[in-house]
Amino acid sequence: MAVPAIEKLRSLARRQAFHLKWMTPQRQTVREALRLRVFNTLYWPSGINENTGAENFMEKNVMKNAAKKPIFQVKPYVPGRPIEEVKREYGLKSVIKLASNENPYGPSPKVMAAIKKAALGVNRYPDGGCFILRQELAKRLKVGPDQLVFGNGSDETIVLAVKAFVQEGDEVIIAQPTFLVYEIASRLAGAAVKAVALNGFNYDLNAMRVAVTAKTRIIFLGNPDNPAGSYIPRDAWENFIRSVRKDILIFIDEAYFEFVDAPDYGDSITLIKSYKNVVVSRTFSKMYGLAGLRIGYAVADAQVADILNRVREPFNVNSLAQAAAVACLKDSAFYRRIAKESAAQREWIYGELDKLGVEYRRTFTNFVLIKTKLPAADLSKQLLRQGVIIRDMSAWGLDHYIRVSIGKPAENKRFIKILGSLSF
Repeated sequence: MAVPAIEKLRSLARRQAFHLKWMTPQRQTVREALRLRVFNTLYWPSGINENTGAENFMEKNVMKNAAKKPIFQVKPYVPGRPIEEVKREYGLKSVIKLASNENPYGPSPKVMAAIKKAALGVNRYPDGGCFILRQELAKRLKVGPDQLVFGNGSDETIVLAVKAFVQEGDEVIIAQPTFLVYEIASRLAGAAVKAVALNGFNYDLNAMRVAVTAKTRIIFLGNPDNPAGSYIPRDAWENFIRSVRKDILIFIDEAYFEFVDAPDYGDSITLIKSYKNVVVSRTFSKMYGLAGLRIGYAVADAQVADILNRVREPFNVNSLAQAAAVACLKDSAFYRRIAKESAAQREWIYGELDKLGVEYRRTFTNFVLIKTKLPAADLSKQLLRQGVIIRDMSAWGLDHYIRVSIGKPAENKRFIKILGSLSF
């Protein structure tokens, strides 16, 4: 006998009707599928119909049904497109990437020399405790070596915090829009994510405070935030932290720390002595130009750092990244020049956008958020066809905004010239 029509199966699934009258072998399979809750709204495949056998359906989807349910509530993170991929797709010889907030100048010559030297030892596992880097960074930050947690990019420290402090059914508070990994990591842990809208592209700390409940476990603050590019003044975030329960982890993401030159922007690490629930993360991917090596870190109270290190994978930071990060810390003069050049180019872009009559957000990072008349997805495709990769902000709910990283002078000029030639 044929499997019932799709509408009948859906109706049965919604009612959880396990008492089928006709118990042919095929219908017994359907009954078992219903017991396993395969035929619910989340897992129903678009291709099944009355001619599709239930046995075949179950065989193809058995592992999907076995996976953790929160996985299917998450939209995978989509990174900026690689240069070579765009060249192939559009048949272009020259492409510039202004999409991922990278350092366009690359690491310093001293860092490259350190990487070359460290490459001779890649047949050995890296130092799992990052001993040399730990000592150098602790000295630089004036914290104890036991207060540091190293990650495969600062993204990993975000994931570690969620793994350590969030259980299924807990709540996590984030801004909206903000860095997507906060929500992805939290939902994968089975948490309810409470997104608090920005107020004029600035954090609404009062609304975040109101959103706190007995189930709140972590509050994420991007400072400066991505994609808004705004920062939270020191007095504001210190007053906020003081008002929040001490068992709620306050995770301050400072990936763009080195780009901020505002007088009221404080050093969040100084809070940790007074507030044991504060964790501050930073990265070597942005200013220091090590995005391809993946290395970042978090600073916390020693007890919290110990907890995070317990859920960290062994050998999570490779030996090239460790050597490069140490060299970065010893070449401050080079990176001061990079910060100065980035700020100058950011101001130049502002001036050119003003000439074009384009609305934009002034930021304290190495990117600019630009408002568009066209849908951002359409403008992004137009720019791609001319060899310019930028970030379409639709995934953040900003359908008429693009994010453009600060490039080298020639790259910025090319972007502005092409942008000016488009009707957007």
